[in-house]
Amino acid sequence: MRNFYEQVYAVVRRIPRGKVTSYGRIANMLGRPRAARAVGYALNALKDKQDDPAYANMPWQRVINSQGRISIVNRENSANRQAELLRQEGVVVDDNLRVNLDVYLWEGLHWVEIDDIVGR
Repeated sequence: MRNFYEQVYAVVRRIPRGKVTSYGRIANMLGRPRAARAVGYALNALKDKQDDPAYANMPWQRVINSQGRISIVNRENSANRQAELLRQEGVVVDDNLRVNLDVYLWEGLHWVEIDDIVGR
């Protein structure tokens, strides 16, 4: 069974290019509806794995808050970097760092895929 952070990374790797999801939706997919903040912690922990090739292409930029806004505040210029990466994928990010969830929201994984990730 994978630890929670590895479960988060497994979900994030499956978010398609040009789509986004929220911290809370990932937590819900993993059966931990109150763990949205922990999803954020998992993504923040990626900075400690920069030299590990297994985490090199993690599409962390595809995770935003439930209101459709980029909400990274802990690293200088990271919100702008996230917006830039999303725009490169064709996601429209407005000047207030918002994404239209009606257009770009990823529906998520099927329960069979989730079951495989959490190892139930």
